[in-house]
Amino acid sequence: MSSGSLLSHRSEEVKGLSKIFGFQFCGISRAGFLEEEAPRLEAWLQNGHQGKMHYLENHFDKRLDPSKLVPGARSVVSLIFNYYPKDASPSGKKFKVARYAYGEDYHRVVKDKLFEFLNAIREKFGSVDGRAFVDSGPVMERQWAQKSGLGWLGKNGLLLNQSMGSYFFLAELIIDLELEPDHPVKDHCGTCTACIDACPTDAIIAPGVLNASRCISYLNIELKDSIPNEFSERMDGWIFGCDVCQEVCPWNRFSKPTDEPAFQPTGRWSDFTDREWQEITAEVFKENFGRSAVLRTGYGGLKRNIRFVTGQSEESGDSGKNNAEEYPDISL
Repeated sequence: MSSGSLLSHRSEEVKGLSKIFGFQFCGISRAGFLEEEAPRLEAWLQNGHQGKMHYLENHFDKRLDPSKLVPGARSVVSLIFNYYPKDASPSGKKFKVARYAYGEDYHRVVKDKLFEFLNAIREKFGSVDGRAFVDSGPVMERQWAQKSGLGWLGKNGLLLNQSMGSYFFLAELIIDLELEPDHPVKDHCGTCTACIDACPTDAIIAPGVLNASRCISYLNIELKDSIPNEFSERMDGWIFGCDVCQEVCPWNRFSKPTDEPAFQPTGRWSDFTDREWQEITAEVFKENFGRSAVLRTGYGGLKRNIRFVTGQSEESGDSGKNNAEEYPDISL
């Protein structure tokens, strides 16, 4: 078997293994420096679009060069895992939670599957050094996914897939096993600007360029301080995350409910009345969100968000400080 045929066969075996662990798509890139992304990332940071997410300013070289994360890296294996819930309507009459947080924390659920996948690769091919990432390290996951042909970057900056839209998690294995790389696919957004037009806070400042400091998901999750008053009439009821740019994307008409039980709503919060949301206690918060990504904002942060979207001042309740200490920062 020629070296090219060997790599192609090996890649197909890896993709076959990925299906066993529930990943819908698997794409492969040759591990190397992301030369085209370097100036874009640098300009984005210099313009302050990261807001107060100062961790994004760290490990600049590692974000661009996978060999600095895994010495001797040969391949980046990019994966898609569907999270679209069976009940896909925004929660509550007034208060909304982004769909990716309906079930258990995706970091843990998907990473467990990634470790199993990596172990299966080792059983198949012998000693393979590598690391697994699910929004948990300095990895430009969307760019690697695009490079591997899993989709294209939409005008909202999210990866879009022709078969699934964008309601999915991205994950990566960086490994020292040489595989045959895939190729990027063409952009299918065309002249559509639905996501740009619909963004309540005008966070998409150019096609594919997000000013994260204006994004609702940043304001109600990442921002540890008070939410600026300029957004008081623009949060659209979102108290954790935001799905507006995905809701209006035509490609999401192809979204299908996930088969993963862990991504169905946890607790009874999806049936909360507006009053129950406003009167939520620390005990009820823990009961409903103890295993959820919502834990990231903390009880105080969620209360702050609820007060903000209802027009209440912070003096009307607890401090509203985003309790980051309750949930370690794993979004690097």
